[in-house]
Amino acid sequence: MNTSVPTRRSLLKFGAAALPLVALGAAFPAGALAATAPSGATLRLPAETDRHTRTFMAWPALASVWQDQLPAVRRDIANLAHEISRYEPVVLLARPGQAADARYACGSGAYFSIEVEEIANDDLWIRDFGPTFVVAPGAIAGVDTNFNGWGKTGTSYYQPFGNDAAAAATLLGRYGVDRVQASFVGEGGSLETDGQGTLLATVSSLVNPNRNPGMTQDQVEQSLRDSLGIDKVIWVPGLAGQDITDCHIDCLARFTAPGQVLLDQPGPGTDARWVAVYDEAKRILQNATDAQGRRLEVTELPGPDRRLIRGRGKDFLSSYTNYYTVNGAVIAPQFGDGYADGVAFAILQAKYPDRRIVQVDIDNIAAGGGGIHCSTQSQPAVPAG
Repeated sequence: MNTSVPTRRSLLKFGAAALPLVALGAAFPAGALAATAPSGATLRLPAETDRHTRTFMAWPALASVWQDQLPAVRRDIANLAHEISRYEPVVLLARPGQAADARYACGSGAYFSIEVEEIANDDLWIRDFGPTFVVAPGAIAGVDTNFNGWGKTGTSYYQPFGNDAAAAATLLGRYGVDRVQASFVGEGGSLETDGQGTLLATVSSLVNPNRNPGMTQDQVEQSLRDSLGIDKVIWVPGLAGQDITDCHIDCLARFTAPGQVLLDQPGPGTDARWVAVYDEAKRILQNATDAQGRRLEVTELPGPDRRLIRGRGKDFLSSYTNYYTVNGAVIAPQFGDGYADGVAFAILQAKYPDRRIVQVDIDNIAAGGGGIHCSTQSQPAVPAG
């Protein structure tokens, strides 16, 4: 994400298929074998295109982070929650003292399928601090990836994250879902999977001493395999130190289906450093094979002309790749470059022919260096046992 300032960023019970797991999180040391369901099946990270039970979001809490933009960012979050709730239930985390305002803004319990859950948080980036769910036939668990504020303590990017760091465990406990404590430090935005054992990730966001000091790339990869049920990691270099996430994969490359990847192509006016990130990722992905041995088919998703978009700040995330798939739809950004917005719509529709493409204005969220995917986290439906 192209940000250079610290601006970035009633309970529903599971059905009978969601059988309780053993206490995975309490017995998951670094280097342990992959977590398994009671049936013996490995718990695996599913594709985002698999059916969801709900979407989790979070109400931005701190004026110290968003300053005078906080009301506008909250309006964007409420509008995004409204759009998603047309396709699946939304649960919005909010501080107890802010929950009433969140309910009022979102119309909770009225015309929209939105519930506000009173769990303390700091910011809206629930993709990164919330649980990353893994599933097996008849079972589900949530992986707590040990959020540490993107490793930015002591830097100009720092923002408070203590509540966010505790939110995954609190949420999972509230919903009665077993917690797997990952054997690495990272964020959900740094993880992109095809649901068939292949993970895309950037070296810069995971093999980084601000998250995993002293760990080699091989050691981080083994931890990803163990915690997420992954068979193969395809690494692209990324770029450290130029945004708060150190270049998360979900703004760069996304699986649309097994063997098929969308790659963010920087639009006119993009800083040359990010163009170089794209060039290197394209070279690697075009020569890569997935966990099943398939050569990847790479489709470029051109970004908007940064001279034509509504949000022109240097921190503005103008990536169409940071979209979110819900049940029956793709929720994608639009930025005000009419031609580029239209091209993005057409490419996404071609890649997701059975889903409706819904484009949403998120200029205030994007000004903080994030997007729709960063602002959401899916809870997958439990596969049949």
